[in-house]
Amino acid sequence: MTDISIPSFDLLIIAPEIAVLLAALLVMVVDLFLPDEQKPRLAWLGLVGVLAAAGLAYYIWDGSDAVLQDMLAADGYALFFHLAILAAAGLALLFSFDYVRRSGLPQGEYYALLLLSTAGMMLMAAAVNLMTIFIALEILSLALYALVGLDRGRRRSGEAALKYFLLGALASGFLLYGMALVYGQTGTTSLAGVREAVAQPGRLEGPAALLLVGLGLMIVGFGFKVALVPFQMWTPDVYEGAPTSVTAFMSVGAKAAGFAALGRVALYAFGTQQDAWWWVLAVLATLTMTLGNLAALRQTSVKRMLAYSSIAHAGYVLVGLTAGNTLGTSGMLFYLLAYAFMNVGAFGLLIAAARFDRLSDEVDPGGPQPGESLESFAGLATRKPGLAVAMTLFMLSLAGVPPLAGFMGKLYVFGAIVQADLAGLAVVGVLNSVISAYYYLRVVVYMYMRPGPAPAPDTTPAPFSVSPALQVGLGLAAAAVVILGLWPGPILDLARVAAASLLGG
Repeated sequence: MTDISIPSFDLLIIAPEIAVLLAALLVMVVDLFLPDEQKPRLAWLGLVGVLAAAGLAYYIWDGSDAVLQDMLAADGYALFFHLAILAAAGLALLFSFDYVRRSGLPQGEYYALLLLSTAGMMLMAAAVNLMTIFIALEILSLALYALVGLDRGRRRSGEAALKYFLLGALASGFLLYGMALVYGQTGTTSLAGVREAVAQPGRLEGPAALLLVGLGLMIVGFGFKVALVPFQMWTPDVYEGAPTSVTAFMSVGAKAAGFAALGRVALYAFGTQQDAWWWVLAVLATLTMTLGNLAALRQTSVKRMLAYSSIAHAGYVLVGLTAGNTLGTSGMLFYLLAYAFMNVGAFGLLIAAARFDRLSDEVDPGGPQPGESLESFAGLATRKPGLAVAMTLFMLSLAGVPPLAGFMGKLYVFGAIVQADLAGLAVVGVLNSVISAYYYLRVVVYMYMRPGPAPAPDTTPAPFSVSPALQVGLGLAAAAVVILGLWPGPILDLARVAAASLLGG
């Protein structure tokens, strides 16, 4: 009789992902038995799952790297991305407590899909195999397609979901075709195997040019997911049409997952061919920063302005990846974590602003929504000074004003690109940061220097309050923006360890 060997599985390697998936399953089951008035409790289940996953990620980060069946890794690189993705998910859940109920969204489906998308993002960050990367990408994308179109009462939500789905499917095709070419040339889907084949051209099973074509097609696929120019055409309409809490989550989570996979492919699998791809990323970073900021200058909708802003920030992050060194990689990681707090926090303020927008009861379902226009923030410093202070911190941090987190993130990525002898790209980044200050500070001007809307005659302004969960989320995000700016050392040390686990230095 022949002995059958059963491979061993150390499930602790993927314990954070399992925690989020279990939370999603629990939400779906509990949703069947909860009456409608108790549905908000599902958000607590999701938040517990996210916190448990974050605790597990920190617990298993002991400095050693482990791989599950050559498919998923629990190295410092993956675990750092886990923390950034979970931070975005946790804040999005806090912002969703009251928002989902008021918007009339199906709560069980909403929280389950958000958690499933989170799990897909975490799997993508941990993936060390082309097959796993693609499967994780589809998990997170399918959940996001549904989340974007979940507000069935708004035409723009459905239009955004359809546009996101069609262009996402096209980008997935580019990515899959690129992976097929890489597999055809190397004979393996393992990133470690690809790295070995690339380092030894004699092992390739065809022309080396086809291998680079495959890498180029993969960059197109990842470029769509992280909203790089010219693959960003979906971003403004999708961000504007999606429910605001969904936009807050996907603007950070999908970007982090995409950059995690792009970093593994470019810096690890194709690290020995850096001369062949760095200039492509440099051109994409330049276009992304510049066009994103120039388009944001013209926006009067804060939500749409933040959508173009997210495109520009993808360019800043790409600068760190283009550097191709440990400082650039650690700067990219730090920047993404800082971006999670300042960008999700800014979208959270849009949710709060919708609570006192006097147009809330006369909204065109196909037009701008409450809290999205610049006029919604007029006089906010007088009406709600705490919210105005928080929004000011987020805007200044996104603009890169010291000593906040956004400034430190840009300092590290621009310093890394100078170290890589690409000072011209750093100059482009600094100039773009100066341009972006205009539209970020414009929001601050409206809050502090423009009077709020006068109440209609013979009417009493409706009472305005922010839910406790939203207050906690905004407070945590604002505090993180300040702390990461003033004391970046501990997080930057973790980012260096994470970068070393990827680059081996």
